[in-house]
Amino acid sequence: MKITSIDALQLPSGGKGASSRGAWSPVLVRINTDEGICGWGEAGLAYGKGWRAGMGMIQDFAEQIIGMDPMNIEQIWETIFRKTFWGMGGTVVYAAMSAIDIALFDIKGKAFGVPVYQLLGGKTNDNIRVYASQVQFNWGTNLTKQMLTEPEEYAEVTLKCIEEGYDCIKVDPILISSTSSASWHIRGPLQYHVIKTVYDRVAAMRKAGGEELDIIIEMHSNTDTTAAIQIAQVLEPLRIFYYEEPAHPLNTENFTEIKKKTNIPIATGERIYTRQGYRPFLEKRLIDVVQPDLCLCGGLSEAKKICDMAWTYDSNVQIHVCGSPISKAAALQIEGAIPNFLIHEHHQRALDPLNRASCKYDYQPVKGKYKIPDIPGIGQEPSEECLAAANIQTIAKRLPYMK
Repeated sequence: MKITSIDALQLPSGGKGASSRGAWSPVLVRINTDEGICGWGEAGLAYGKGWRAGMGMIQDFAEQIIGMDPMNIEQIWETIFRKTFWGMGGTVVYAAMSAIDIALFDIKGKAFGVPVYQLLGGKTNDNIRVYASQVQFNWGTNLTKQMLTEPEEYAEVTLKCIEEGYDCIKVDPILISSTSSASWHIRGPLQYHVIKTVYDRVAAMRKAGGEELDIIIEMHSNTDTTAAIQIAQVLEPLRIFYYEEPAHPLNTENFTEIKKKTNIPIATGERIYTRQGYRPFLEKRLIDVVQPDLCLCGGLSEAKKICDMAWTYDSNVQIHVCGSPISKAAALQIEGAIPNFLIHEHHQRALDPLNRASCKYDYQPVKGKYKIPDIPGIGQEPSEECLAAANIQTIAKRLPYMK
């Protein structure tokens, strides 16, 4: 089998991103072969800024691997990593590598007639636990309000999630400022009204959900070390399941300080790439829950290696999922295979009707649980309607690498 052409696609999607971060723009790759089997993958750049760069990076890497055997996934990964000069690092670089890698696993699963989890060692988990993610933006569709400010609103959204069968939710309690006219600075030593607002919101969720509810606190790396420690210490009595991205992961020493000053388990990983990026965090035992994004960390092959490294250090895994249904399907495949799986992220964006309609299969949790799809490959591909409206750039010729 040979790779004959590679398509880079931007899916049309009506979902809006935050105004400072740009519109929702999922970027996919389709790898085509001479045996008529194609594979789908996704670059983790649907949100934030960078989708145009991702489209271009996929096309550049495609020129390097046309004609190669798609079954040789490790060889292709190393070819991009070693022979394109820029394979050594960067968000956009690893996003493109990830998309290609996922698509190769999709091809291999289809060729053998098995779901990807069988290629990763077989099923370890099924009927997996799910949490409702980013409930500060409310939960559901056709919402009249999407930016929650008052503690009562945080209690209401908690009850809404529980009614749908979730026993775990994730919230960023500091992202949205209070309705008061006071300043809302969330880096450095925090003012009293900021700390009180954050505490009151989470306390309202704890009271509404009861002691059995697990609450994940998300900081999105918007806080620095000082602010993250203050928030951790004030929330610790509320029994937090884990504390996500309390600071930016570029400096592991910041995580060392946070880890020393809280008993809450620490999580991070959506902006850490490859085994090399995770190595210092694991060696210093700084993260209890690793959160690789399959569409950013280097793909399924690299994510499996990261999860195995985490197992060595008794760290659990929650795959970061915030993309099209392609990214969700790939996440479910690896979560079905790894022994140190903890919980699956069901993002608020995954509820968006347009996002759900962009692919053939609408996988949604039932009473806070997911079954692992058994369709060959990753078990997902875009709908014909979505493809007809997509921006598609095709590479069908191998170009030599020259430096």
